[in-house]
Amino acid sequence: MPYYIPVPFIPLSLGTFGALIRIKSPVESKLQHFDIGVAGPLAGFVATVIVLFYGFTHLPPPDYIFQIHTEYAQYGLNYADYVYQPEYLSKAGGYDIVIGKNLLFSFFEKFVRDPTRIPNPHEIMHYPFLFAGFLSLIFTSINLLPIGQLDGGHVVYGLFGSKGHRMIASFFFILFLFFAGLGYVSPAEPNDVLIWKIPLFIGFLYVCLTGLRMKWKDTLMYALIIFVTQFLLVRFVPGLHGYSGWLLFVLIIGRFMGVTHPPSRIEEPLSAGRQLIGWLALIIFIISFTPAPIEMFEFTGVTP
Repeated sequence: MPYYIPVPFIPLSLGTFGALIRIKSPVESKLQHFDIGVAGPLAGFVATVIVLFYGFTHLPPPDYIFQIHTEYAQYGLNYADYVYQPEYLSKAGGYDIVIGKNLLFSFFEKFVRDPTRIPNPHEIMHYPFLFAGFLSLIFTSINLLPIGQLDGGHVVYGLFGSKGHRMIASFFFILFLFFAGLGYVSPAEPNDVLIWKIPLFIGFLYVCLTGLRMKWKDTLMYALIIFVTQFLLVRFVPGLHGYSGWLLFVLIIGRFMGVTHPPSRIEEPLSAGRQLIGWLALIIFIISFTPAPIEMFEFTGVTP
């Protein structure tokens, strides 16, 4: 059984760091790694689809939001034209939270919901079934990242073996790191900020890339290439940015979990049925992944 890892109650906390599952016997074969990796995400995905289907087919009336934000009632059902403007938010204070989109959630929004009851993206957290389903898609896609010994890493290892896993995992890890850090250091920042922020960020990239287990010179070279490419892109395309919320997760993978997958003692090929399930898991990753899951903006409550 899983060991639940709680988070102390703090504002905006989701309440959990997930769970830890202890495997008492050695995992000796590629097939066992595959079965361990694919079982949880598939089961979670099925439950998520059920939750989302129920949530989108049982949406409350549009004026439900007035029970949460009574101040919106003065604007009527056109409240979105007023309350998400910077002037209103700065005066009201607090947080504005907007969820991102993934392919599956967008499918439900377009084809399953009642179009007259679809909630505003700023208010999804007040619709428990939709928000729970959305968070479940985020966690499922994170687990299915084809990197290291994440569930997706086990799946890719089962499908493509050690050599294929190393190539795919390294590519996705570098791409993930590049997207997470894109725009974190901007040429538009003051020079007195850039003078310390640039070397610190290059050091961060270096530490993350140690998960690839290259020579230190190669690791440093890749860190510099990634930073220079990011910096130039933002220089010529102002406003271009990734999602810095992934940076901590990239650090955990690169520094502590590792990008590669240890070889198994038994490297037997997967059956056709398991290969089909593996490809299905990768498709689930694609339709569940949200590049920028949750964006949060804090307002001070001071009129500009």
